[in-house]
Amino acid sequence: MNGKYLVGGLLAFTAVFACVLWYTQTYAYYDRVSDVERIEVAGKTLSVRDYQGIDADTSPMKIRACFTLDPTEIDAPKADDATPLGAPVWFDCFDNGKLTEDITAGRAVAYVAGDETPEGATTYQILRYLAVYPDGRAYLWRQYNKLD
Repeated sequence: MNGKYLVGGLLAFTAVFACVLWYTQTYAYYDRVSDVERIEVAGKTLSVRDYQGIDADTSPMKIRACFTLDPTEIDAPKADDATPLGAPVWFDCFDNGKLTEDITAGRAVAYVAGDETPEGATTYQILRYLAVYPDGRAYLWRQYNKLD
């Protein structure tokens, strides 16, 4: 067998594998969610408008959402450790870099919307965060936090 066929086959396999891996990580496991009219924030149900979201059954960390609400209705603890996670490129309403910058600069306020830590977890917690701008634009995500 000629070595160039072996190398060519390995390169072709690697290219196909890379494309499949990229697709599964950015598209395959996400579901679009748009029929949400209410969310729960710190035990209180709030009405929302223009909800655009993504979620997946494969990981609790995949939820991202963008919507509008009345910021005066929020009665939740503020979050000092909120760090919005990245969203797939195709979900363009959620810009984690700008959101992080705005939270840090005080242009948006981050709240702990809920604790979704599985029972029995002792080294981490999963919190649902909500970032809200004064005009009512709001963003939702989950993130892991290490317990001390």
